[in-house]
Amino acid sequence: MGFKKLLASLGAGGASVETVLTEVNVVPGGVVQGEVRIQGGSVDQQIEGLSVGLQAQVEVEGADDQEHRQNIEFLKQPLGGAFQLQAGAVHTVPFGIDVPWETPVTMIDGSALRGMHVGVTTELAIARAVDSSDLDPVNVHPLPAQKAILDAFVRLGFRFKNADLERGHIRGTRQKLPFYQEIEFLPPQQYRGLNQVEISFVADQSEMDVVLEMDKKPGLFSEGSDTFRSFQVGLHDYQGTDWAAYLNQWLSEVGSRRNWF
Repeated sequence: MGFKKLLASLGAGGASVETVLTEVNVVPGGVVQGEVRIQGGSVDQQIEGLSVGLQAQVEVEGADDQEHRQNIEFLKQPLGGAFQLQAGAVHTVPFGIDVPWETPVTMIDGSALRGMHVGVTTELAIARAVDSSDLDPVNVHPLPAQKAILDAFVRLGFRFKNADLERGHIRGTRQKLPFYQEIEFLPPQQYRGLNQVEISFVADQSEMDVVLEMDKKPGLFSEGSDTFRSFQVGLHDYQGTDWAAYLNQWLSEVGSRRNWF
């Protein structure tokens, strides 16, 4: 199924651009495929450059300590060099974008994860004209190893709250992108002392760092280092662990020590 979006025409009689994604559903480490179609206008134009990339909307902390959203292009891929576009001509350029392993998840079990905005950008540079760009959303589904841990939370009775992208780095992980994702879960009644649990994945081609953080409810004692947990999971050997039991044991140990539950 193709996903189409027409970019604004570049000036009177200028070229227009249409990006078509042949598949909008991907996973980290996969490939987004599509093509860019440039329709010549009523005059010849010199195309200085064409590129596609991946962009995400990220929470950034400003100088006033207030957070605001910023679009960050975390991958950019040129598609050929300069060329002359004849009036009325159609120029088609196919592309394939390798999706970084750290790309945030935007879909879980077929439902969009609230707060996520990730897509393909297209930029066309024309001599003496404003660059044209747009965003075509893509659906990033979790890797099987990621889904196993997300499913474990659901089995324990947790509910998805939302997700966000934070600019910065998680210390001690393999992170390369300038931002990371936090997926937030609301706890069931048996974990009554918790406000929420946040999970972050930082993957590469063979394994991933999993970072968990408990967020206690107001009025409880000060949290300590045991409210965080970081561990590594192989992308191909994750099936040997009962993740629901693993997570429940950690939550129960910390909660009982602090009289949360």
